[in-house]
Amino acid sequence: MTGPVTIGPEDMAGTERLLRVVDALAEAFADLSAGRVSSPPRTVVPHGGRRELLTATSVWERHGVGSVKITTLTPGNPDRGLPLIHGVVVLTDLDTGRVTALLEGAELTAVRTGAAAALATRLCAPADAADLAVIGAGVQARALVRSVLAVRPVRTVRVFSRTGERTERFAQWISDTTDDRIRVFVCDTAEDAVRDAAVICTATSTGGREPLVKAGWVSPGAHVNVIGGTHEDALEVDPALLEDAFVVVEERAAARAEAGEVRAALADGLIDVHALHELGELAEGAAAAVDGRTSVFRSVGMAIEDTAAAAALFAAAGAGP
Repeated sequence: MTGPVTIGPEDMAGTERLLRVVDALAEAFADLSAGRVSSPPRTVVPHGGRRELLTATSVWERHGVGSVKITTLTPGNPDRGLPLIHGVVVLTDLDTGRVTALLEGAELTAVRTGAAAALATRLCAPADAADLAVIGAGVQARALVRSVLAVRPVRTVRVFSRTGERTERFAQWISDTTDDRIRVFVCDTAEDAVRDAAVICTATSTGGREPLVKAGWVSPGAHVNVIGGTHEDALEVDPALLEDAFVVVEERAAARAEAGEVRAALADGLIDVHALHELGELAEGAAAAVDGRTSVFRSVGMAIEDTAAAAALFAAAGAGP
């Protein structure tokens, strides 16, 4: 019997594969909102130094696939020159029970997280959005740049992180890997990066309760993707931003449990649960962002995203349907 296919980072690269993942996520989120998939909360085992061991499982019956992901989150790793996340995703065939693929977990996490932000950007951001701001300079920040560039005509990228050397390397990577017409600027403050940007992405390992992005810095009509933070009460952006924004989440229950900005905005009475729009509802056309209104996508990451992304990449490798 043929063993499982191994899919490494090189097999997940490229805009064509990324867009296949974006399309798969649109379908998966629609199924999630309609109750057609099983994506239970992940299991998190904390241990010393804010480190975590996580497992996540989900089943997508309509496509006959399921997955199990094992990951580790080690906040001190970037200072060691190591990735924040390590892991593996196991893709299974529901009909036969066979393990069909083993996917490198850190890169899959980056790809599917970026793809979810790309989907939200495609559904919410102005079609002509040309100015991108990125807060953070790690693996996830790179994934966000690739993803937003895949769905919007970006011409200017402004970057900021709290570690200057990493920010310079990140900016150089953008210059080296993107169109020559794209201008890249390293900013001295988060405010300098964010002001007047049409699309803003935050991807940091903050564990703090002091927002990195203030509400007053965000231009009306901008779209904001918030994907970072190391625990359920960490804040990357000001919860006050959500009060007048069109707020998008993967799933209401998951956001209420794990998204710091959503939890704080609900607790402070800035929004109620009816202000939360699920990405699947937008994908199916049951809800839509409003032109000229600021939109915020607050991601927490769900197991169904891993399953959908793994299935799309398995198919792109010529091994799946």
